[in-house]
Amino acid sequence: MTRTEKHSAAEVSHGSKVIAALSTVVEWYDFTLYLYFATVLSRVFFGGGGNSLLVTLAGFAVSYGMRPLGAMVFGHLGDRIGRRRTLLLSMMLMTLAMLATALLPGHAAIGPAAGALLLLLRCFMAFSVGGEYTGVVAYLLEGARKDRRGLVTSLASAASEVGALLAVALSALTVGAMDAARLDAWGWRLPFLAGAVLAGGVWFARSSMDESPDFLRQVRRRSVPDSPLRHALAHHRPALLRTFAVSALGSITYYVGITYLPAFLTSSGLLAEGRSLGLSTLAAVAVILVTPLAGALSDRIGRRPVLIGLAVASLPLPLAMFGLMAAGGELKIATGAIVLACLAGGVSAVGAPATAEQFPGEGRLSGLALGVTVATAIFGGLTPFLAELLVRLTGWTAVPGAMIAAVALAVLPAFLRMPETHPLLARRGRRDG
Repeated sequence: MTRTEKHSAAEVSHGSKVIAALSTVVEWYDFTLYLYFATVLSRVFFGGGGNSLLVTLAGFAVSYGMRPLGAMVFGHLGDRIGRRRTLLLSMMLMTLAMLATALLPGHAAIGPAAGALLLLLRCFMAFSVGGEYTGVVAYLLEGARKDRRGLVTSLASAASEVGALLAVALSALTVGAMDAARLDAWGWRLPFLAGAVLAGGVWFARSSMDESPDFLRQVRRRSVPDSPLRHALAHHRPALLRTFAVSALGSITYYVGITYLPAFLTSSGLLAEGRSLGLSTLAAVAVILVTPLAGALSDRIGRRPVLIGLAVASLPLPLAMFGLMAAGGELKIATGAIVLACLAGGVSAVGAPATAEQFPGEGRLSGLALGVTVATAIFGGLTPFLAELLVRLTGWTAVPGAMIAAVALAVLPAFLRMPETHPLLARRGRRDG
């Protein structure tokens, strides 16, 4: 690499990195809001009743199936026309989807069509955000110094949890400020309207972002692949499998250990709606605090050992924490929620650089799209519904913890065989070997 190329491959501006990291706020605000409002939405759009919550969670799972499709479309665009323009397009579509959701009529107004329209908008939103998180992770990784990639890239996870924190805070505030009748009539719309305003603001801020230096390098060298997805499938199949494994553990620890928790606590009779949402605020703060620490640790000792440690911890801890929460008592419930949040935050933080580093710049977004979002669709979108169903069928309140432990056991061998991806530590290891 020439001196000019080294300079052009330096960090992007701090402002661009902040804007990119904060962009994930919107994506996770929306999807977390849907889960935190699942019990309310089940009444508004599906008429209430014994199975309405299951139907609402099933809609979440079905819509999540659109994420891999969206990720592959936006991943292709990001690899072909640049990270910046693709991220602008996805945010514009997300803004429209959230605004339309806030304006939807409910079951009382148009009957079963309300639920169908909600599902349709969830699918549109899932398609729009399909490449959002992976695009931001790639952008941050490509614009960071090699010795700080873990810390900088983990900011995408931390910022996404800021979105979750905003979602749970507004949810708790909305639920606590009005009675059930007003909440179901119009109050539930307020957090979705706030999300649309937030998304519009992020879109405006994104217009000032720099392009990724790695993509500019590809343009100069004319190495942009004609078919990025085909390129990833042809040259990086082991990397796709490793990315899938990391994302599987990250998805189930987050979606079962954090976002499903309010519905679990409410449906199990452990806490009321407002109290369970308030407790989730503590979990969101815990993730924000632990995420940069885990990312920085991976910069010091490597991605592989941190991932192995987190996978091992995921074997006993989730089972123990769900069992502790089921025993009742706010202190026990808070302890379980915070421990699960720290576990999920750690996996997400290290998983961000570890997955992005599996691929070179050429085809990186498409590789991430395929590996990350397929795993997320299976172990993220489906698992809240499956956890609730299994709890009801078995009566065993620790079932969600057993699901996390099973995935951790399945992916641990892949982590043990995984080569180190930290560019400086991997180079040192090859030299020492």
